[in-house]
Amino acid sequence: MAEQGIAVGAGEEGGQSDTASSSLTTGMSGSRKAAILMLAIGQERSARIFRSLQEDEVRDISRAMSSLGLVKASVVEAVCNEFSQKFASSDGFVGSYETTEDYLKRALPAEMVEKIMEDIRGPSGRSVWAKMGNMPEAALANYLRNEQPQTVAVILSYISPAHVARVLSLFPEDFATDVIMRILHMSPVSKDVLESLEMTLRKELITAFGRSTKRDSYAFVAEVYNNFDRKTEASLTEQLGRRSEEDMEKVNKLKFTFDDIKRLTPDDMMRVMAAINRDGEAKSRLPLALKGANESIRQLFFNCVSKRAAGLMEDEIRGLGAVRLRDAEAAQMELITLIKTMANDGEIDISPSSSDDEIIE
Repeated sequence: MAEQGIAVGAGEEGGQSDTASSSLTTGMSGSRKAAILMLAIGQERSARIFRSLQEDEVRDISRAMSSLGLVKASVVEAVCNEFSQKFASSDGFVGSYETTEDYLKRALPAEMVEKIMEDIRGPSGRSVWAKMGNMPEAALANYLRNEQPQTVAVILSYISPAHVARVLSLFPEDFATDVIMRILHMSPVSKDVLESLEMTLRKELITAFGRSTKRDSYAFVAEVYNNFDRKTEASLTEQLGRRSEEDMEKVNKLKFTFDDIKRLTPDDMMRVMAAINRDGEAKSRLPLALKGANESIRQLFFNCVSKRAAGLMEDEIRGLGAVRLRDAEAAQMELITLIKTMANDGEIDISPSSSDDEIIE
């Protein structure tokens, strides 16, 4: 019987000797080995790896993958053996701040990498702000409720926008708007002020944050608004607009909600749909996200697939029955995260003007 190929998996029971295995991969290029390994581990795992690679690396592996043809099971096994042997090497790996930072820079925006590295370089490996960011939002809101808006603004500016959104939604609207205004117009915070604040909060770990913040306050508040539920977003948008129409306009330009998907060009929308289809989790969340979307947004997704596939998606959405709005919004946020990652990587453009640029011939 002919030897089975890559679609079947590894070879005969008992495997091959290291020498025989090595001979099958001798002279084989790295990109070809990578292509075989990617096919062996399956589409979903490969998709996650592809997203972490540089464009030229993806191109080299893709080119090698497209020219593989039938790969015998013995070759697949040899490549997998070589891969596992390298990981089992007695030399092991060297984990350091530098290698960690290099890995993070391949996958995350520079500002996020900088903040993460600041956190883990601290004496305790975790900043006071990270600890506060892990507090339940109700407890943190109650703790901050009697503080001055400026103090609350400083504290919240070091916490993730999603957590800030939940905390602000628990404040009275006037107080929440005061805090937002102060975040938007916050001056660089000195080390002395931060030290005083740390002592007041009876916490530790000052050194990692004893410098001025480089965070764009408008981008930060836009992220906070992205994480509000619809009722809170509408209410605080109105409140902030009354205080400062200019500030609200700047924040609106940086916000990206599920309804803002209409900004995307048809080509970018196709890229988003392809990315969702490659990501098993995102694909499974799409029907729930579309359940909470208006018809025009649904149609943008339907336009990216065949009529038959669009019909199946509609059936799946109807099949969900009644769902909680917050569950649909949570699913939308997961897809927004994917879209914004693509934008950060330069794959698509989500700027407000991207769908407003008129073309003339």
